[in-house]
Formats: sequence, C-alpha cells, structure tokens
Amino acid sequence: MTEQQTENAVIEAAAGAAENDPAARSLGLRGAVNARDLGGYRTADGRVLRHGVALRSDGLNRLTDADLDLLVALGLRQVVDLRSLDEVREAGADRVPGLPVAEIAAAELSARPITVERTTADGITLHHLPVFAADFDIYVALRDALADRSPEKQRALLGDGRAAAMMVGLYRWFVTDAVARERFATVLRLLAAPDGAPLLFHCSAGKDRTGWTAAILLTVLGVDRETVFADYLLTNERSAEIVENIVDSFGTRGLMQDPGLLLPVFRAEREYLEAAFAEVEAGWVTFEKFWQDGLGLDDDVLAGLRANLLA
Repeated sequence: MTEQQTENAVIEAAAGAAENDPAARSLGLRGAVNARDLGGYRTADGRVLRHGVALRSDGLNRLTDADLDLLVALGLRQVVDLRSLDEVREAGADRVPGLPVAEIAAAELSARPITVERTTADGITLHHLPVFAADFDIYVALRDALADRSPEKQRALLGDGRAAAMMVGLYRWFVTDAVARERFATVLRLLAAPDGAPLLFHCSAGKDRTGWTAAILLTVLGVDRETVFADYLLTNERSAEIVENIVDSFGTRGLMQDPGLLLPVFRAEREYLEAAFAEVEAGWVTFEKFWQDGLGLDDDVLAGLRANLLA
C-alpha cells in the first residue's frame, strides 16, 4: 500500500468512526460540553472534512486549566466569539490560551467586532463578532422574564408555542438581517484564510448562531442536508445534562413556576434550522446565490475553505 493509500484509509476510518459515534466528535472540554469537531463529514464529491480544523462550541468562559491545555494541543489559530455584549457581561469573557484576560474582556465587552491579535507565532487570535438582534434580543428577554419571577408574565412570553415561535423568528433573522449575514460571512472568510485553521467558533450554548454557521459551512462544502441537520441536533445529546440541571435549578430556586417553558429555547429543534433554510430559499434562487449575494462571498473564499478543510 502506498503512502497516499494509507493516508486515505486512515481518513476513511476516522470519518466512519465520527459518523457512527457522535461522542467521537467531542473535544473533551469539561467547561464546554458542546465543543466538538466538524471533521469526518463526507461531501457529495466523496471528500471528507479534516479533523481538528473547524471546531464548534458553546462558551469558553468556564474552561478549566486542563481544558486550556487541550486547546493548546489542538494547535488553534483563531477563536471566534459570536456572543452579545450582554451575554459576555453576564457569563464572563472567554478563556483563551496565551491571551491576557484584560485584553479579551476589553474586546468582548463591546457591541462591535474587535480582534485581539496573537502575540506569538504559535498563539491564538480572538475575534469578537457579536450577533444579536437589538429589537428582540432573546437573551435579554429571558433574563428580564426570570428577574421578574411572575408566572403570568413568563407564560405570556414563552407559553402556548411562543417560545418556539421566538426561536423560529430568530433563525429567520439570521438570514434576513444584513449585519447578521456579514458576521456569519466573516467567520467563513477567517476559516478560508491561508493561516485560518484550526479555528473554533462559538456562542453561549453552541446551538443557534454556532449551529447556523456550521450549517452554512457544511452546506457550501457539499455535505448533504440530512447530515447538516444531524450535526445541528447533536447539541441536544451533548447538552442534555446541563439543560436538565439548569431547568431544575430555575424551579428549585423559585425563579420559575414552570421552568419547562424554557425547553424550546434551550433545545435544538429541526423546525428552527428549517426556518433558516426556508428563508434562504425565499430570498435567493439557489444556495449559491445566497452565498454570493446574501453573504457577499466568492469563489476564492470557497476555494480557501476547500483547501483548508477538505482531505
């Protein structure tokens, strides 16, 4: 067997393992349970996404020291934080190996995109690209509902399908809002740059903004739609325990009389991602047109993504 044949066999084996065992995608971060690898997915032309180059995650604000060592071992070049100013203020800034905490906090406590450049050749660059809707920021709405503790107001906000409708509206907004589209496009440009990968992108739960970014990336690379949905819904498996704990704590702490009202917000549901794709189809003739006209991306970016991410 030639060296190339051996490499191909290893790639095929790794891809099969990742597809058949979702746990194999986990990065093993104790402070970010939804951190995982997009490597191993197959494209329509028979190629495979490389492992360890495109990573998705929930927030990095709770990483342990051991988690930081794991990130260093991954050889990360860039981290992209899609959280809003309010989310960072409440949860805390990212922990990124090799970057001063003060500089990270200064960047992430901003409503505009800011980059903290790596200080060493093998360091990590942080990009803060906040994606949030000023007129219906779900994070702020939920925070206010919990602070009020009124069962009536919480049910009026979240009950009778309103929480799910709010999420569907958010995913449609991902596609219709020009600023949001530009932020998502920026992540793809960073991934396509000659020294862009390995790159990890994340939001708070690693579900919505992160999920749509991953869906765009996998789709443009030629991964079939059902696999895109499977990757999106894997969040429910990765985050099940933490969601259960959060919901239980809201009840025991007296924050909510019916904490189950929050489940549509905490879970990844197929209808949410379907709403985003439906909005793409409503506004553009093809996904390629959305790529070009909606995201403002060209063949050079696509070529960069293929060169960086596909084996």
